[in-house]
Amino acid sequence: MEDLSIGTLFGLLAGLLLLSACFSASETAMMAINRYRLRHAAETGHRGAILTQSLLNQTDKLLGVILLGNNLVNIVAATLATIISIRLYGDSDVALSLVTLLLTFLILVFSEVTPKVIGASYPERIAYPAGYVLMPMLKLMYPVIWFVNLFVQGLLWLMRIKPPEPGHGSRLGLEELRTIVLESSGMLPREHHRILVNLLELEDITVDDVMTPRNQIESIDIEDDAERLRQQISTSHHTRLVVHEGSSDNLLGVLHVRRVLHALTGEELDPDTLKENLEEPYFVPAGTPLFTQLRNFQSGRKRLALVVDEYGELQGLVTLEDLLEEMVGEFTTQAPSETGYLRREADGSWLVEGSVLLRHLNRKLGLSLPLDGPKTLNGLLLDQFEDIPEVGVSLKLNNVPVEIVQTQDRAVKMARIYPPAPDEVSSGKPSI
Repeated sequence: MEDLSIGTLFGLLAGLLLLSACFSASETAMMAINRYRLRHAAETGHRGAILTQSLLNQTDKLLGVILLGNNLVNIVAATLATIISIRLYGDSDVALSLVTLLLTFLILVFSEVTPKVIGASYPERIAYPAGYVLMPMLKLMYPVIWFVNLFVQGLLWLMRIKPPEPGHGSRLGLEELRTIVLESSGMLPREHHRILVNLLELEDITVDDVMTPRNQIESIDIEDDAERLRQQISTSHHTRLVVHEGSSDNLLGVLHVRRVLHALTGEELDPDTLKENLEEPYFVPAGTPLFTQLRNFQSGRKRLALVVDEYGELQGLVTLEDLLEEMVGEFTTQAPSETGYLRREADGSWLVEGSVLLRHLNRKLGLSLPLDGPKTLNGLLLDQFEDIPEVGVSLKLNNVPVEIVQTQDRAVKMARIYPPAPDEVSSGKPSI
């Protein structure tokens, strides 16, 4: 190097620092790249993504070639800086110390921190092109890297550390997947994001949250006269009806209305005909998660289930449509009697029946009423008052003003809700 000028030496030093920066940026970009996006790009045939994925499948060798190249470059740069110092100032210990400090600063700022910040910020832009360089280097320097990794593996064995298999550490649990979906709201269409969130929540929601309560189940008594049976069946808005004999606890089964349409035109509707067309009642225990029930519906080819408690008492009815609505939202094919329990008034308030489910109310009005206790608005109001409230009494549920409009049969029949602005809805306890 004695024949090289000082300017050339400074140019070589700058080039070595730049090369060190490339190694540092590549290392960080390779480690920070999104593995799922990388896999998708590789499956579409992106050459850089394929090389990057291949390198990441052998992380120990990848890190070996990057660190080997980086350390060699830094050592050569330190040697070159020493030669420059001797050329300029001779064998001065002070000059060598100052050059060492200056070179450390330059490497730290320009070859380590800054490139790694850039690599972490733009991993794909750096990792894909770097794959074209690192893969040939890995093949060229494989014997050296293999020799170094022998000592690395031996040291890890002594420390009782066993690295996970490639891809094992990137597996996601349900909570991690939920977090990813929640944080991706700005990158997904609104409807797609909502469906994904609802789907992940099926494991936390039970049939109790979406079922039709027992007192709202539309059923027919097989002991009624033929004319009443004909009228109930012909005017029903449901395709399946629960059938009981005498007491509502004496369930016989479920009637598919389509099976008896031909009998409605006869002179008399024979109860025996109804019994012959009944399906066996399908009972499910209260507290069954919706995801589990969805799989049960699928495996059993059922569309309707009767929810019972631990004593076998009927609590409600849940259908496949109820579960689908939790995922994709409400369908428009609802009976008129089911669409009137939420009505917007001219002053912006909502007139709500007490039997409405809190989950539906939260979704429809954008509220955050508690769901860990009562399932209906009536149940929540009675839980807060600990008594049957009088008409005209008001309270706040999570900063949402609610006024009692009508009570009937020891229950709140109708209430008026004044939804606040979105930023005013809190998660605090209800207050009177």
